[in-house]
Amino acid sequence: MLIADKEMMADGLISTPITSVIPNTTRPIEPILDEHFCKLILYLEFPNTRIHIWDLIILVPNFLFLLFLMLRFNRARLKLRATSSPIFLTFYGLVVMSVIISIVRCAVSMTVNASVVVGSTTDKVLWITVRFFLLAMEISVVVFGLACGHLDSRSSIRHVLLATSFISLAFSISQGYLEMFAPDVSFHIDSRNYDLFGHGGMLFWFISSIVFTVVYLIILILPWTRLRERLTLPIKPSFYLYILFLVLLNLAQSVGSGLFFYGLDEGLCVVDVTTCIYFTLLTPLVYHTFLSEFFGVSQPSIMFSYKAQVDDTMEDDTVSLPHQQSFSSLKTDSDYIYQNNSVYDSTQFDNGTTPINPLYAASLQSPDSITGYSIDSAQSVEVGQGYQQPYGAPPYVHQ
Repeated sequence: MLIADKEMMADGLISTPITSVIPNTTRPIEPILDEHFCKLILYLEFPNTRIHIWDLIILVPNFLFLLFLMLRFNRARLKLRATSSPIFLTFYGLVVMSVIISIVRCAVSMTVNASVVVGSTTDKVLWITVRFFLLAMEISVVVFGLACGHLDSRSSIRHVLLATSFISLAFSISQGYLEMFAPDVSFHIDSRNYDLFGHGGMLFWFISSIVFTVVYLIILILPWTRLRERLTLPIKPSFYLYILFLVLLNLAQSVGSGLFFYGLDEGLCVVDVTTCIYFTLLTPLVYHTFLSEFFGVSQPSIMFSYKAQVDDTMEDDTVSLPHQQSFSSLKTDSDYIYQNNSVYDSTQFDNGTTPINPLYAASLQSPDSITGYSIDSAQSVEVGQGYQQPYGAPPYVHQ
């Protein structure tokens, strides 16, 4: 049949192009096999659908992580209600928002037609939006740990989020401008006549990746410099493993984008791998590094700050840092994230000079661990801690 059609076309009897033999489609046969695999994977679709394989690769891990968060939501809600600090709620909110935005981007990309202008623009805007939230979350945990990890108040967290949002916004605006008005020709698909999302182009990605690599590398080596005596650096190994992950990831991105910019197709393969890792593993990594230990604690009490936090006042600027006073006099939830390697009992002062009301101490425990609390247990705690009973009350006799 195809040979006869070719002969008839040669005789001028048929003027229409040969269409695909795939049922229910009228698209012309496209030379996708001539494309490099690492470029083909970015726009290849399942037959008879608009579902891109690349979107599905990113969607599945994010969807599974969202299911994990939903299954543990009840426990997370109780833990967040039991702590007085907003830092855990901030990190948890950033994680949930980032994974939801990523899932929404994949779902919308599977429904719009990227070959039309509106669909292509929508897809690029969603990519840039996801990148904005991930970058804000990525930098927030670093900035909070280095700049004000011990100013555990709503105003300090708001200032950190505002600063990181400005950095991420500047990055996203630059990336968006390049995507819309100066797209990288390497990401143009001739057979479909539209541009893939090129992350601002290989030159932009190469320069920005080098900048982030240098910044994170400096943070990684800070504990081995003289600046460690002037700065209050985090001491938890997990924080520096997180920084090491960002160093290696950005270094690989700079190598891949640089190779592809200079015409080596293998560089695009490196870029694809690092992109997949960033958009699927960064959010679970932040959760595992900074939140999993907190949500996994069923006993003892949730951490509370002994320093009274007063927002929107000058008191936030006068908080003493640990190099001015010992950790025993300032234990906050940010210490738990960035400093301590184990859970500390916030109901006990290290010097033991100030008694703690046992009812107040019990109220600091997580809601799912105090159901068996009774007055008798409170009295036993009072005697055990040497708590002075009110004048005239009958003495407690241990049986």
